[in-house]
Amino acid sequence: MADTSHTAVLGAGTIGASWTALFLASGRWVTVFDPDPGAEDVVRAYVDQAWETMSQLGLTERGNPDRLTFASSAAAAVEGAGFVQENVPERLPIKHATFAEIEPALAADAIVASSASGLTLGQMQGGWSNPGQFILGHPFNPPHLIPLVEVMGNDRTNPGVVPRAEAFYKDIGKVTIRVNKEVPGHVANRLQAAVWREAIHLVLSGVASVGDVDKAMSAGPGLRWAVMGPTTLFSLGAGAGGLPAFCDHFTDTFNGWWDDLGTPRLTPEVSATLAAGLAEATAEASVADLAAERDRKIVRLQQALNGPTDPPSSEEG
Repeated sequence: MADTSHTAVLGAGTIGASWTALFLASGRWVTVFDPDPGAEDVVRAYVDQAWETMSQLGLTERGNPDRLTFASSAAAAVEGAGFVQENVPERLPIKHATFAEIEPALAADAIVASSASGLTLGQMQGGWSNPGQFILGHPFNPPHLIPLVEVMGNDRTNPGVVPRAEAFYKDIGKVTIRVNKEVPGHVANRLQAAVWREAIHLVLSGVASVGDVDKAMSAGPGLRWAVMGPTTLFSLGAGAGGLPAFCDHFTDTFNGWWDDLGTPRLTPEVSATLAAGLAEATAEASVADLAAERDRKIVRLQQALNGPTDPPSSEEG
């Protein structure tokens, strides 16, 4: 079985750099390839910046940021690696060319996981002579802070590959779900696409501003959904009756809401409306400032969710 203490990252954009930081934090050696001549400086700067936030989450106890090297080709990067995370641009010709290049250089049991969000596993498998060790391993941005990874294999995937990938991700602090059926966008992206579609509809309909719609989510359902999923939470909302009681009570209500949901489309005009509303809501804060605020709050939230739980009080009142 391939040794996953040596990993490779192909593509060093935001997602690839974030994976690199997390793999290093877990104590692994990481070899990176990206054709951009400036990629090494960008990745090293990203790792330096991410290290502090990962340390606050206890992710760097085994880590060593110096176990980072860069290769001159994708094939060279994967040599000796037991786990490869692929993050090249989401265009099938580029994916297929990358897979064709690395396949002869891979260790026999090495796992290759794609971070692809828009392409399906079946589409990407067309770039392999034998896709048995290739899976979907789709993260949520930024991977070094957001735990979720969506994992998928299919009938062309070798037995045991998906469980081995899940074990690898668990070891670096990730939370995995299995995607059992191929659909565009997998699971989490479809969920957030559905929410954003209605958020856009509310803005375009004049119900609320971009800023207030965002606040409605972050100060309302978003807080609850960080703790438990919507079905579990709705079940709790019905008390002892659970989900059957909730559905019985709110059937007409939800059916009415679903019938009234909007179906906007992203157009240049809609994009401009959203951008103007966002600029107003954020006082035109820079992308860097907003990203730093996001990361600080994610760290605090994860610390709260994963920290020690206070014992229940013996007093009532």
